[in-house]
Amino acid sequence: MNIKLIVLLLVVLSSVYRMILNIVQYRSANNPTPSNVADVYDAETYKKWKAYSAENCRLSMISTAVSCIVTLCVLASNAYSAFASLFPEGIRWQFFAVVLLETVIDIGVGSIFGYVNTMVIEQKYGFNRSTLKTFVIDQLRSFAIELVLSLALVWILSALHMSMGDWMIVLFAGAVFVISLVISFLYPFISRMGNKFVPLEDGELKDRLMALLTSHGYKVKAIEVMDASRRTTKLNAYFTGFGKMKTIVLYDNLVNAMSADEICAVFAHELGHGLNKDVLKQQIMNIGNLLLMAVVVWFAVRESSLHTAFGFANVNYGFGFILLSVGLGILQPITGMAMNAYSRFAEYRADRQAVKEGHGAAMITALKKLAKENFAHLSPSRVYVVLEYSHPPLSSRIEEVEKAMNSRS
Repeated sequence: MNIKLIVLLLVVLSSVYRMILNIVQYRSANNPTPSNVADVYDAETYKKWKAYSAENCRLSMISTAVSCIVTLCVLASNAYSAFASLFPEGIRWQFFAVVLLETVIDIGVGSIFGYVNTMVIEQKYGFNRSTLKTFVIDQLRSFAIELVLSLALVWILSALHMSMGDWMIVLFAGAVFVISLVISFLYPFISRMGNKFVPLEDGELKDRLMALLTSHGYKVKAIEVMDASRRTTKLNAYFTGFGKMKTIVLYDNLVNAMSADEICAVFAHELGHGLNKDVLKQQIMNIGNLLLMAVVVWFAVRESSLHTAFGFANVNYGFGFILLSVGLGILQPITGMAMNAYSRFAEYRADRQAVKEGHGAAMITALKKLAKENFAHLSPSRVYVVLEYSHPPLSSRIEEVEKAMNSRS
């Protein structure tokens, strides 16, 4: 059995799957627009959206093809083992070398296409506010964060495997779960590294948001506005923090584009997620994914033939993570489909919370503004939605909001 050929074929299969999805998305731009969202884009804007969507799909297809070719070349040429041979002997030096090379390749290829996406396409259609300096700083920051996190995970994997053997499956899944929680906890601090946050001004909007959340027992640590307009014109808002001690973050674009009623509707929706503990439920569901990941990585580090086939003298824990990414490229479409199905269910339920709070009409107008400003696809392929969408299409969400409004009248 040619192990090397099997791994290379898995890389190709994963890339072909992504390419097919891109083609499906590209062709769906010609789908008829549902009547309840026909007013989101005027004729000129819709034409602009189709061009924008087409350019993004083409870029994604090229990116997928290039990433596949680069991966195949690096694996087929045994580049990881060759690079590792330049470093001192020893488990930690050897996995450091592989992780370093993989991070350089990942960020390097990603930065090229990220530049085209941000500084060319997004710039062309008026979404980009980033300067070249900001873009470069963001890429360097991403490189540092990815390298540190990857090294930390590989170090944990090597330590657990060498000390615990096969029992490392459960322990590694638990360790990754804890790290994901820590990252979630640290995200508010990490996000401040490249953005400025100022308190929301006192007034009607702040009072209404505070009243909305505190009426359900949520203590709000702060309501802040982030200078997202430095990088983009798109709209967003989110909660950070654990338990009921939350910080509300609003993009400055959102504050400028939406009315107080619409912003309250968006946060009534977010409140729905909190009341139904959707984040916690998704984290619990993610434990299954983590266990699957641990099984794959366990197999990748206990079968030395997987490593010797690519030029290593024995098991390299850093290369084990690369084999993990190859395996998950095949498995994640299945697990991701299940996670996305629950996520779409949770979005419908959170929309109904906005209706319960009396913001149904405002939720509809807010969703339409979000779709318009973020250049959303109004009639995506049903297949693509099932496989890839974590949020329901706009038309379906509006239908459900209107049903909930009618049931209350």
